[in-house]
Amino acid sequence: MNTSSSMGLLTAKPCCRMLIRCNSVLTGFSSKAVPKSIGNCKFHSKTMSYSPEKRIFGGHHWFFPSSRRPYHLTEGLSQGAKVSFYHSNFSPKRRFFISEIRCNSTTAEQHTGNQGFESIYVQGIGVKPLVIEKIEEQNPGVSGKSDSCVQESDDLRDSEEIRSFNSSESSEETGASGDHVRFEEIRAPEVSGGVEENRVSIEREESAIEKEAWRLLNAAVVNYCGSPIGSVAANNPADNSPLNYDQVFIRDFVPSALAYLLKGDREIVRNFLLHTLQLQSWEKTVDCYSPGQGLMPASFKVRTVPLDGSHEAFEEILDPDFGESAIGRVAPVDSGLWWIILLRAYGKLTGDYALQERVDVQTGIKLILNLCLADGFDMFPTLLVTDGSCMIDRRMGIHGHPLEIQALFYSALRCAREMITINDGTKNLMRAVNNRLSALSFHIREYYWVDMKKINEIYRYKTEEYSHDAVNKFNIYPEQIPSWLVEWIPDKGGYLIGNLQPAHMDFRFFSLGNLWAIVSSLTTPEQAESILNLIESKWDDLVGKMPLKICFPALEYEEWRIITGSDPKNTPWSYHNAGSWPTLLWQFTAACIKMGRPDMAKRALAVAEKRLSKDLWPEYYDTRSARFIGKQARLYQTWTIAGFLTAKMLLDNPELACMLTCEEDLELLEGCSCPLSASPRTKCSRNAARSQVLV
Repeated sequence: MNTSSSMGLLTAKPCCRMLIRCNSVLTGFSSKAVPKSIGNCKFHSKTMSYSPEKRIFGGHHWFFPSSRRPYHLTEGLSQGAKVSFYHSNFSPKRRFFISEIRCNSTTAEQHTGNQGFESIYVQGIGVKPLVIEKIEEQNPGVSGKSDSCVQESDDLRDSEEIRSFNSSESSEETGASGDHVRFEEIRAPEVSGGVEENRVSIEREESAIEKEAWRLLNAAVVNYCGSPIGSVAANNPADNSPLNYDQVFIRDFVPSALAYLLKGDREIVRNFLLHTLQLQSWEKTVDCYSPGQGLMPASFKVRTVPLDGSHEAFEEILDPDFGESAIGRVAPVDSGLWWIILLRAYGKLTGDYALQERVDVQTGIKLILNLCLADGFDMFPTLLVTDGSCMIDRRMGIHGHPLEIQALFYSALRCAREMITINDGTKNLMRAVNNRLSALSFHIREYYWVDMKKINEIYRYKTEEYSHDAVNKFNIYPEQIPSWLVEWIPDKGGYLIGNLQPAHMDFRFFSLGNLWAIVSSLTTPEQAESILNLIESKWDDLVGKMPLKICFPALEYEEWRIITGSDPKNTPWSYHNAGSWPTLLWQFTAACIKMGRPDMAKRALAVAEKRLSKDLWPEYYDTRSARFIGKQARLYQTWTIAGFLTAKMLLDNPELACMLTCEEDLELLEGCSCPLSASPRTKCSRNAARSQVLV
């Protein structure tokens, strides 16, 4: 292993002899009892009782504060009764941690687990992996098992602390340190087991197109030292010039990871999370300048190189791209945000919360948050980024505060808030996260939202207002309202605009930002409903012959020439300039399920299913109605395939969408950290607008 220090950054070169325990199973309990969801929670002093007010699903894990070990309810819960927890040494300062609360609450409880240093240690703020000698070659494949020279730690192998209970029987157990647990009979829908036991294959037989999709997805898997680590962006055998489509992209792999998790395969996702975490600490330099240490790569490639100069021995290394090789040399702001979102989904869909508790993973989360929450010159809570720093990775006029980044930022903060271990060293970070969430949710809901009423208000705006209580805070000129919007916006429906800056509103509809705002509860429930109403009303424009438009409308004529720089790939109604991207199906499906409108997702999926296989699973579609395959679209695009499969499985198991979404948290909206309430000069604007935002 070669390590060096440069400008305070830890540099490491991974190979088969240096892994981060990617093949060890650290859960310490069966994955057959995966937590799903639980209804609203009611807390009582010494007794924590749960009265289900919504639908409850079986297969729950209960974590107790003394032993910190999972107890299983392997049978389905029933509706109408309660589960009570008693502790013989109750203290008001002692908190009970229940994994199911993560589904509907963002309270950051103390969550400790495997924090031993047998596999990693922290040096400064970097993380250096342990050198692990590889014993034997492992069989490649997504679900293949392998022997590892690293044994699981004693505390994770202590099976005496892991007990299974049948929820249909009333029983009482005394756990370690005097925890008394009483299970009373509960009536609920009979759903036994976890994700692996309730996947689509049990409910119905896979269709021919689904079987083809799984075959193509498995063929796109990349192995590193004998273990699956991700999937290439596109896997077309006839493509002789793959460019960087033969690499594993962070954002592209998310739908693939979710498809495998929903199917019950966790190994490839676990390996991906840990190895990309290792790459986070690499030295990243462009023209002698190094960005923040928390930056995640946009992509990486597995390369085979001679071992120590030998021409006979070879080793595999990971070659990451942090933007220094990308077109335009733009850093991938969304990579770290997607990594946090996927980490949370992995824990919820597998029950393997021990991965989140590892010291190196906790450090990685903190590095990403520190990078995003760093102080700057901006007056707004939104993230300021350059053009091309997200899914739209070419010049498209989204520099500033694009909605996609803000929605992912908000979602990542919500997810990190659930996963960070609370201690003296993280209290300030958690305070910053809570304050940012509160300010960001208000800012987006109040200033990014447009509907017919809001557009009419903008149309009547006064300009050049200089005062603390100005109505037109961003000095938006009414002449900026585009002519297409006046006729396009429906009477019932609205959306979040694409960007907001001083004297500038980007009125384009961006699908990913609006959909993920619904998924993460960045919007109010009423706003989320209005967004789906708009999509349904403008179905021909946003779905057409293939879901879903990446944005609407397209930049055309002189506007296209000025904003894109006459980009030949982003011509009107193509690629990022209002092209149609089938991978957005899974985000659309998650949003529809959350809002109780799965029929819209089924309708869109039926449209896609007619063409995707016949068209060889293209990356995107062109023309206003998406009739043509994209002129430069790659075929057998992996996230097109994975997005289709994930959408299918979510519709077959809609209760699993809870693992990907966040519920409304009114406490965030009530909290305001600014000192304006005590200021004699001015007042906080959110108090005046709260009545229009809260539900």
